[in-house]
Amino acid sequence: MSEAAKEKTLAEMAPPSYECRSCGYIYAPSKGDSKTKIAAGTLFTDLPSNWRCPVCGTNKTAFTNIGAQDAPSGFEENLEFGFGVNKLTPGQKNLLIFGALALGVLFFLSLYGLN
Repeated sequence: MSEAAKEKTLAEMAPPSYECRSCGYIYAPSKGDSKTKIAAGTLFTDLPSNWRCPVCGTNKTAFTNIGAQDAPSGFEENLEFGFGVNKLTPGQKNLLIFGALALGVLFFLSLYGLN
């Protein structure tokens, strides 16, 4: 028997972003680089070899792959479930969770002012 191909999530299928280890600049293929006139949609591997970080001027070799940043973390067939929360990126989900937690703590602490 042959193994079935593993289904990939949207984050795994999306092009990865790269972060400069020197200054923290993140090259996102969906945005490109307006400073050096690199069009949106250009993959990091397709950048010219002489391209440098627009912030600190470091070579391409100083960048590390940090994975997809602008893609939902789930599967495409599940995006319509969960009150739209499945369409959020992992960063947006973190903001929603910890923001709601902070708001709950704030409301709880405000109860002490009811005296």
